[in-house]
Amino acid sequence: MTGAAPVVEARRAPHAQGTTRPAPLTPTAPRFDSQALRARWLQVDSRDAAALGRAREAGIDFSLASGRVWETDEHVYLPVVATYRRGDRVERETLMFALSPGHVATLQPTRHYPIFDKAIARMRRTPRLTETSYGVTYALLYALNEAAERVIHHASDLLEEMTDEIEEATLGYDRRGREIGVTDMQGAIARMNRAEEIVSSTQESQLFLARAARHLRSEIADTDAVLAGLVETLIADIDGVKEHASFEHDKVRYLQQAIMTSLDVKQNQIVKVFTIITAVFLPPTLITSFYGMNFTRMPELEWELGFPWVVLVTLVAAVIPLVYIKRRGWLR
Repeated sequence: MTGAAPVVEARRAPHAQGTTRPAPLTPTAPRFDSQALRARWLQVDSRDAAALGRAREAGIDFSLASGRVWETDEHVYLPVVATYRRGDRVERETLMFALSPGHVATLQPTRHYPIFDKAIARMRRTPRLTETSYGVTYALLYALNEAAERVIHHASDLLEEMTDEIEEATLGYDRRGREIGVTDMQGAIARMNRAEEIVSSTQESQLFLARAARHLRSEIADTDAVLAGLVETLIADIDGVKEHASFEHDKVRYLQQAIMTSLDVKQNQIVKVFTIITAVFLPPTLITSFYGMNFTRMPELEWELGFPWVVLVTLVAAVIPLVYIKRRGWLR
């Protein structure tokens, strides 16, 4: 039967000997450019008069802000409190950001500020951040928030180290069965007060950070959706660290209250013991005071059983208050 469509076989084109297929084209990822970062970010040492003078020549005058948020035609000045660990100590310093669309300047205690090393590492991983001053500012605020979070974890570790001491204070006895007094807990109370101070400082730092991040978000507006999303995430992280600090602060306050309540109860018990002793020995003291008087005529001195009777009355006078106190339940 004729009319069937002919079958056409596809033929492969022969490859030349020793040739390879070209690799598919991919967009070149941006690379970290330290020169571009220097152009976007000006670091000003607060103790360097020459650096402050160069900043003024560039139109940046940190004295206008005076530690508060201040806006000019070219810059918005944002104060930030940095809380970070330096060895076993927790440091707290005030920084100032001067932000404009073209660059960002930071007034910091030293030319090389260790906290910002993490920001530079973040910009190395994400070179796109160095393309705008807003991206650089985001990385700097990100590093400050990370430093504050490490401080909160440090405060939490301090509390964990005092778990045994706090438990002993609550029970009222140490491992040897000896009663714990106020002097035994002075060291723990001092460390707990230090932890509360650290947490309180971090809470204040987070308030400054959150305000700076919100101003950064408003400066970005809708010009860069990706960076705006990163800043929104940063604001949520700052709030998360602040909530963590609030939790640790409440924890410190609870432990402080528990220890002080335990010590107050112990002191009240001591006062109660002395009160009971006084009540028991007050009647015998009253009896002996009569026989300490210098009267000429005391008939009991001539009785043959005078001394045993006085001793017996004295014992009865001591037992009666003790029985009364026990019946009232004041010995519990």
